[in-house]
Amino acid sequence: MRYGYARVSSDSQDYSAQVEALRHAGAERVHSEKASGKSTSGRPELAKLLRRLEPGDVVVVTKLDRVARSARDLLNIMAELRERGCGFTSLGDPWCDTTNEMGRFMLTVMSGIAELERDLIRKRCAAGIARAKAKGTRFGRPTRLDAGERKAIAERYASGATMAELARDYDVGEATIWRALSA
Repeated sequence: MRYGYARVSSDSQDYSAQVEALRHAGAERVHSEKASGKSTSGRPELAKLLRRLEPGDVVVVTKLDRVARSARDLLNIMAELRERGCGFTSLGDPWCDTTNEMGRFMLTVMSGIAELERDLIRKRCAAGIARAKAKGTRFGRPTRLDAGERKAIAERYASGATMAELARDYDVGEATIWRALSA
């Protein structure tokens, strides 16, 4: 039997195009989910699919990165499939067909390249964030209180006002007042 596996990383994404492509490629059953691809532990549909497989079954994905983002996870999944006598095919990566020796070799090489690419992207993102911080870009939620309000809160607190009173007067939580006083 041919099983399809479709995955997207976030709730805002849609996997319907993957499901359609997998059905068109002959997948009789398609398991789909919205989950990060970093590891197999947080992907219950993939685990369900792997438990269901019998010798001779083939798992089909639209792209290699739909099943794993790290070489280690990918190779672990492929080893499990091989032990169970199952195959793996990626529609977007025609070289990836574990039913033959060359496909298994190419999968090993390409999974290493995919992991390298992910590491390079992570480093570029970190460098971009560092550049933005150096320019003064502030990340995170905007502060609820401006500098003048924080100064007034500090003066009132020093004069005996309680954090609960200040929180009520400024329509914020006590934690916000605490952070204003700590800054």
